[in-house]
Amino acid sequence: MSICRRLAAVLAFCAWLSPLGAGAQEAPQLNLQRIKLYAGMYQIDTQVALTPEQRQTGLMYRKEMPQHEGMLFVFEQPGQQCFWMKNTLLPLTAAFVADDGTIVNMADMQPQTTDSHCSAQPVRYVLEMNKGWFAKKGIKAGTKLAGAPFQVSR
Repeated sequence: MSICRRLAAVLAFCAWLSPLGAGAQEAPQLNLQRIKLYAGMYQIDTQVALTPEQRQTGLMYRKEMPQHEGMLFVFEQPGQQCFWMKNTLLPLTAAFVADDGTIVNMADMQPQTTDSHCSAQPVRYVLEMNKGWFAKKGIKAGTKLAGAPFQVSR
């Protein structure tokens, strides 16, 4: 883990411990931009986490998420993206997605754990869905997602 990532993790943990940070993030974020993504014939109603604050909070504190919904985390640059489940109540699967929409690798994640789940190569996108959603649909590494973020401009 790079020094910058460790520092970011320490700062995030300190913010979580502080009285102002803890109270401010005890509710799920619900008013994020939404887009449609497609995995073959399956449509995903996706909330988009664009800012560092939105990405840090992610799906924390959610007690449920409809099966056809997910959250797309968008980073400024491709890099090794690592996720954990602190304060996340739902079991999730993270799909680490390349710029062209190809799923690089996936990780099943257990609620309220601090285990790191990382991309196998640098990626700009991570799509979180309810655990088991990808498996039930036969979607795995190598599957290509479609939607606005993955359209190549010419």
